[in-house]
Parts: sequence; C-alpha cells; structure tokens
Amino acid sequence: MYKLYSMQRSGNSYKVRLALALLNAPYQAIEVDILRGESRTPEFLAKNPSGQVPLLEVGDDRYIAESNAILWYVAGGTPLVPEARIERAEALQWMFFEQHALEPNIGAAYFWLLLVKGGRDLQTHALEDWMERGYAALQVMENHLKSNDYFAARQLTVADIALYGYTHVADRCEFDLSTFPKIRSWLRRVEQAPGFVTMNWQPALIDSAGIAADYD
Repeated sequence: MYKLYSMQRSGNSYKVRLALALLNAPYQAIEVDILRGESRTPEFLAKNPSGQVPLLEVGDDRYIAESNAILWYVAGGTPLVPEARIERAEALQWMFFEQHALEPNIGAAYFWLLLVKGGRDLQTHALEDWMERGYAALQVMENHLKSNDYFAARQLTVADIALYGYTHVADRCEFDLSTFPKIRSWLRRVEQAPGFVTMNWQPALIDSAGIAADYD
C-alpha cells in the first residue's frame, strides 16, 4: 500500500489524493503541515531533500516527489493515462503548462492569500504579477476548452487532474471565473467523475508524528 505524505489544504497534495480516489486505490495518508515546518525536519528531509509535499512512498526507501510525477506513476496502465503516443505527449504538455503557468501564479495566490496569516501584506508586490499571469493561463485553458471537453485524449486524464487542483480554488483567491464559462463547465465535468472527492474530504489520517486521527 502506498504511503502519501501530504497537506490537506495543498492543491498539489490534493491532486494526488483526487487521482487515488478516482482510481479507488488504497493508501495510507500522513498529514505533513508545511506551515509548521513539518516538511523541514531531518526525518522528512531524509525522504525528500527538497522538503516538499506531496511525497509518495512506494516501497522500502523508495519515494516519488513532485505532484505530477506522482500522478503519472499511480495512474500508469489506467485510463487516466492515454495509450496513444501523441495523446500521452499532449497530457504531459498540459501537465508541464500547469507547473510553469498555473501553479506559480494561481497556486501562489492561493497559498499566500488563504493559507498564510498576513500573507497579503507579505506579498503585496507580487500579487499583481500573479493575477496578470494567472489570468493569462486561464485564458489559454478557456481557448482550448472552446473545442474540447478535456485537455487530452478527449477524456478525463491526469492532465485534467493536474489542472483541476488549483483552477478549482481560483475564485477563492480573487480570480473571477465568471468570464471563463468553458472552464466552469469543465470543472463541473471533472466533479461528476465517479469517485470524485473534494479537497476537504479526509481519509483516515496519520500525522507526521505517527499518530492516527479519525475524521468524519
């Protein structure tokens, strides 16, 4: 069984939990609160020197970091990863786009505005750039969705999961999605997938100290 080190409110962590839920794949969830420095302890850094979550333990002393690499690993051999060479490349194309255009802007705004106390004051100088580049990324997505229901292979894939992670919280960090009707329709399609879970959904968690916690 996988062990997933993740943070409940992290969009990157949520992407992996969503994929595992859609695949009905069992895993052990271990909560790591990066805001409390739990990803910077010697024990965690021995697992992932970058000190980031999510992190997937796939065997004895074998770990996979980076959310989209984890998605590709857990979904390999399933319909979430296209079989055709060109469609696999298209899925990867959008996953790279998510990491260089969407996550650094919408993801950053989400982190500093919603998760960090006083984050707006700390990042006032960066917010305008995040908004400008975030809206540009959303427009690229909107344009694609004008003639496509999904981002690759004409079906739900890891590309959609990767993009959904932070797009679905964009309106919580001051991005106005009212002018992106195709994105809003796509969000609803993803949410209708069998097995879909929200970011707030919690499996039985184990905290970073190894103590189990029960959640409704």
